[in-house]
Amino acid sequence: MTDWLYPDAVVESDWLAAHLDDPELRIYECTTYLRYTDHDPNLPYIVESGRADYETRHVKGAAYIDLQNELSNPDSPYRFTLPEYGDLANRFAKKGVGDDTRLILYSRGGNQWATRIWWMLRSVGFDNAAILNGGWEKWDTEDRPTESGTREYPPTSLTANPRPELFVGKDEVLAAINDAGTCTLNALSSDLHSGENPRYGRAGRVPGSVNVPALSLSNPSDKTFLPLEEVQQTFDGVGIRRDQRVINYCGGGIAATLDAFLLHQLGYENLTVYDDSMSQWATDESLPIETD
Repeated sequence: MTDWLYPDAVVESDWLAAHLDDPELRIYECTTYLRYTDHDPNLPYIVESGRADYETRHVKGAAYIDLQNELSNPDSPYRFTLPEYGDLANRFAKKGVGDDTRLILYSRGGNQWATRIWWMLRSVGFDNAAILNGGWEKWDTEDRPTESGTREYPPTSLTANPRPELFVGKDEVLAAINDAGTCTLNALSSDLHSGENPRYGRAGRVPGSVNVPALSLSNPSDKTFLPLEEVQQTFDGVGIRRDQRVINYCGGGIAATLDAFLLHQLGYENLTVYDDSMSQWATDESLPIETD
């Protein structure tokens, strides 16, 4: 079993099964689905809520968080843009996230939706959240307790202590190109990084960026994170240094948070996420782009 640098940020299924009745615990399913079109750069994917699958069956006691409809900026042209920090804290509070609560986050199809919510919580100063390692797939395979229907936690209050350095926009990414003190890390698949697949508009990547696909950092069978020693070797292989600032990006700021989460667990300290990522970069003709 991996020795996590921040063990409070990850829980295993056996731990959660033993603590389902803890009154201070809040469990949230975070699943969203992206139905890729790959034929219309103006619509790279259709966002589908995971609520229907949640209502059919979910971890016992879990509520559902709808990232796009409950926690994203509705006025943004992009799907998952972060709201203003005070607004975001209030939205979390309406879902039952309070200053003294302990959160467990999970998702289906990979941990990236859970890590997105985890990163957003950190951005408002909330640190008492953990990822359920393996998410729904491992929980279901092990025949752990489930239920159908819906659950809601009562609204509460959450104090916002923003960490704006955890997210950046295009201007900061542009300024970091050719900066030896910054590594720009693409969490998308290799065909998107190389430019073979033009899903987001203009094919390619942020110039000078390196590629560690988020999906390569978990076991394909049960969706658990790979051992940290393997993850470290992967990041070392693309030349990421501990003295660098790492800008994590992807298509819309989701998969990037999985890379960032594991870099955090490895002790990298200067980490940030480009929020709108290639959804913005590839459609802005004023920004440089690079292909193989």
